[in-house]
Amino acid sequence: MATGRRQGRAFIFIALILILLLVLAWAFLRFQQGGFGGSGQLPTQDVSLPTAIPPVQVVNIVISTQPITRGTIISEQEIALVPIPATDYVEGTFFQNLEDVVGTRARYDLVPRTPITDALLVPADGSVSAFDIPKGMVAISIPVGKLSSVSYGLLPGDHVNVITTLLLVDIDPSFQSILPNLTTSVTAPGQVENASTSAATIDSGIAGRAEFDPTLGTAIYVNPSEKQRPRMVSQTLIQDVVVLQMGIFAQESKTGVQPTPAAPDPNQPAQQPAAAPTAVPVLVPDVITLIVNPQDAITLNYLMLAGARLNLVMRAAGDDQRVQTEAVTLQFVLDQYNLPNPAKLPYSLEPRVDNFLDFIPPFPEAGQPVEALPTTPQQ
Repeated sequence: MATGRRQGRAFIFIALILILLLVLAWAFLRFQQGGFGGSGQLPTQDVSLPTAIPPVQVVNIVISTQPITRGTIISEQEIALVPIPATDYVEGTFFQNLEDVVGTRARYDLVPRTPITDALLVPADGSVSAFDIPKGMVAISIPVGKLSSVSYGLLPGDHVNVITTLLLVDIDPSFQSILPNLTTSVTAPGQVENASTSAATIDSGIAGRAEFDPTLGTAIYVNPSEKQRPRMVSQTLIQDVVVLQMGIFAQESKTGVQPTPAAPDPNQPAQQPAAAPTAVPVLVPDVITLIVNPQDAITLNYLMLAGARLNLVMRAAGDDQRVQTEAVTLQFVLDQYNLPNPAKLPYSLEPRVDNFLDFIPPFPEAGQPVEALPTTPQQ
């Protein structure tokens, strides 16, 4: 019995070995035929090689390397060459040589890393302001005060309207003198008070007019009590004018080079701190420069020489509308704003008021301090 059991176990053991060998043989054949990866080899990852990037074509252009103030003569220390892609380069727009920029003036304030173009530069020997005037236009300066310049609030680039005010009087067309004329009496040639004369004049006076006085029932001769009062008229003269400059143009050097302070000498005794500077009064501008067409420049020149008042009013930003205005006279004010002619009443104010109270004049002299108004002591 024992011998039969050992033979059965050996048979089972041999059968298992044969089965294992068959499985291994089958697996090997499947691997050779691609049963696991579709081919007879282990699966591999398809890795493509990177495509070589062609080199980018660049062009060197001139840029600013530090802030450059308007009107400054540009030096080599303030600019540099930097590369940009050739696809971004526009022929004739940017400078490619430092020598083409050095020695010119900046037309505007430039910030660092600004590409320099021809539109940003002006010749060193020319006026920077001249390049701000459009072709066909001219610049002319007119006097201004506090109230005629919007309280000195105008800046270059603002748009304004120009209002003119004239004082008109009646004159004698032949004499071109203000009426009324002066009159004189002339005697015929002959003896005047036992004296021989060819002509004598007496009773010189201002020409008046004859009127009939119903109270006296007789004719009287009336003379004016004062000179002729001018008649004032105001009207908009020019609209939408551009301000080129407020005040005078700077005449100092514009090289942009600041002096370097000298280093203190250790052998010299320490200096006492300087006293605090006294307050310097601020000078307000008394002129303004406008960009107008040549005909308007001649008109402004005539009105300045004629002594007319010129007043400026600021326009809203972006407003280029022209408005038809009417000339303003005393009659226009009374009619347009319904102001009555006060009636002659049997009563009046006390104390009497002959003039307006003291106030800042409409057109003060620019740069002059305004005197304090007189105060009335309390009763």
